[in-house]
Amino acid sequence: MKLLVVDDDLNIQRLYKEELEEEGYEVVIATTGKEALDAFAKENPDIVTLDILMPDIDGISLLRKMKEQRPDIPIIMSTAYDYRDDFAVWASEAYIVKSSDLSELKNTIKKLMTQ
Repeated sequence: MKLLVVDDDLNIQRLYKEELEEEGYEVVIATTGKEALDAFAKENPDIVTLDILMPDIDGISLLRKMKEQRPDIPIIMSTAYDYRDDFAVWASEAYIVKSSDLSELKNTIKKLMTQ
């Protein structure tokens, strides 16, 4: 199972990579929107976690681009802020608020992978 983690925060990248690899996932990291699109095409991930606030391409634009290419891929929006009222994030399969406790993220990934 390959996960693409898109986040410009190095601490989040390290935390997600370490914790998710312990769960047995292969984790690919992208720091910018451009890196994310390149990795999405090259790595063919099974699931994506997307930060919304990115330095070049915002997560909502990335969500649209990824869904255009692969409508069935599960995408989890992951952000420090609450965007649930923004209809654009509704195109994602799940939405989580970042936390150092990754149990919600891990449970969401497991749930999406068994659907």
